[in-house]
Amino acid sequence: MAHREFKTRLYQEFARIGKAIASPQRLEFLDLLAQREWSVEQLAAETEQSIANTSAHLKVLRSARLVETRREGSYVYYRLADENVVQLWQTIRAIGESQLAEIDRIVDEFVSGRDESQPVDSRDLLDRLNRDEITVIDVRPEDEYAAGHLPGARSIPVDELEAHLDQLDPEREIVAYCRGPYCLFADEAVALLRQRGFKAWRLADGLPDWRMAGLPVDHGVDEETS
Repeated sequence: MAHREFKTRLYQEFARIGKAIASPQRLEFLDLLAQREWSVEQLAAETEQSIANTSAHLKVLRSARLVETRREGSYVYYRLADENVVQLWQTIRAIGESQLAEIDRIVDEFVSGRDESQPVDSRDLLDRLNRDEITVIDVRPEDEYAAGHLPGARSIPVDELEAHLDQLDPEREIVAYCRGPYCLFADEAVALLRQRGFKAWRLADGLPDWRMAGLPVDHGVDEETS
């Protein structure tokens, strides 16, 4: 048996994955696609890149079978190939957090006081939700909420939060969550809520981490919670 040829060809295929994710832009795309499917134009606008550059990056991810597409009219929508891709991104993130001190320094630079905010653990939050002890708000854009959200969560995008403060019970603790640990929407929401006298906390992780932990996820827009 040609052991060397076998190993060479095998690891060349695995290396395609490494090459596909060897880009900060493409890693951000994976993070965003873990929320919902996006069109090329939507991803370009969200990440402040040109459509041409965004499309080129997505083609690299597609060639490595990390994303899939569907067409609707003149628009092409991208989604992650499967949950293994979410796990891949979570693993990269976890290794970075444990091995790269610069990550903590960047977080400290841009999110002062985060360590003092005592983030809520997912399973603890689910337990408190089941006992109806807490109000949960999803501060992501509403289309991401509709694609999947925590049970009983209210959709209040962070840029609309101040206008909806009168709809929140000041006697109940509030937990805000967004896309993940490096999404700043929840930090901004918690800061605003605390300034207005609410007892507020952020969820340590985001919706994709919650889903990957096997916890329940609701879909669509509930008129009573949005």
